[in-house]
Amino acid sequence: MRSVLERMHRARRPPLHTLSPEEARRAYALGAGVLELPMPKLARVERLSIPTRDGQAVGARLFSPRAADSGVAVPTLVYFHGGGFTVGSSATHEVLCRELARLSGCALVSVDYRLAPEHRFPTAVHDAFDALQWVHRQRDALSLGEEMPLAVGGDSAGGTLAAVCALLARDAGLPLALQLLFYPGTTAHQDTDSHRRFAHGFVLDQPSIRYFFDHYIDPSQREHEWFAPLLAPELEGAAPAWLGLAECDPLVDEGVAYADQLRMAGVAVDLEIYRGVVHEFIKMGRAIPEARLAHAHAAAAMRRWLWA
Repeated sequence: MRSVLERMHRARRPPLHTLSPEEARRAYALGAGVLELPMPKLARVERLSIPTRDGQAVGARLFSPRAADSGVAVPTLVYFHGGGFTVGSSATHEVLCRELARLSGCALVSVDYRLAPEHRFPTAVHDAFDALQWVHRQRDALSLGEEMPLAVGGDSAGGTLAAVCALLARDAGLPLALQLLFYPGTTAHQDTDSHRRFAHGFVLDQPSIRYFFDHYIDPSQREHEWFAPLLAPELEGAAPAWLGLAECDPLVDEGVAYADQLRMAGVAVDLEIYRGVVHEFIKMGRAIPEARLAHAHAAAAMRRWLWA
């Protein structure tokens, strides 16, 4: 991991927080696949268009190890990519989603929710939950099998959206079998010890976090549970959770805190902390063995909760 960080430093690419959002998106997209595994082949890859509550539509990509005409129903996980609500896409996370589909035998629908600053809070939450509800209704039409379990997942900001969707689904009576969370953001204010310890030099740094959140949300809204699910008044009844955290990540403390809060609310929780790695490590499978281990653990959780 140290070697990867040193190579990143030697590349001297401008930090995302010094760029405009459009420039940051291009830069993030250009670097997204550098340390990824080779693109896994799947029997089915499709583009989808999902309607939202304001009459617009968001794109999505469906990945499945089964062809649409195979006649075999599979469970489905709706996935939200990371990127601080400002950068990233289903394209930047395609390798990860393909790999999870390959290892788990499940279908994944990766959602291109709308990004800030053009679309500020709570648009991403609305898009995410609209997409989850749409996939729930359309599983039969998508040849996925409406009788099969449904789950939600994401990394970083996408992990926040997944955690929020798990609570919204509970309140709406939409049954979920699992919430799969890679290093989710859960707090209103970035004031934990890990935010201080890993503020600089560990991929996701303090200036970048401030940059992303300033684009996404007003300070007066930060304690809303749709931004900070750790502040939700009630977590009881949420879907079982699997959390994969990075030890050297500003977000690790709030991830542990959220796992603890879920457990205290009676939610089944599996928590893995991958030692010596940083934020974004799950997209570094070519260089970091812990990324491949995290993929395997996440896929095992999917098989356990979705194929039961």
